[in-house]
Amino acid sequence: MTKVLELGHSRAGDKGNTSNVSVIAYDDAAWLRLERDLTVERVAAAYAHVAAGPVTRYALPKLRALNFVIQNALGGGVTISLALDAHGKTLSYLMQDIDLP
Repeated sequence: MTKVLELGHSRAGDKGNTSNVSVIAYDDAAWLRLERDLTVERVAAAYAHVAAGPVTRYALPKLRALNFVIQNALGGGVTISLALDAHGKTLSYLMQDIDLP
């Protein structure tokens, strides 16, 4: 098993109740692996305890990046969430911890 953190770094952002988490590959080999193995299903399963979804994946091959839009992930949004991390910045660490085959 390989962790996503071994293949790329991540950034997270938010808009309302939606989290936006990107993974940017370190190199071409890592990009090919991430593109193949970091699926919507795998990400949805990793975030199931914090997000109701759905999850949408966007591939940005020229940037060697994947962007995941995870809906219903921030407890209703920054202005009403009781979460300590209402903006969801730490959700990128959850992405980094996903195991790939």
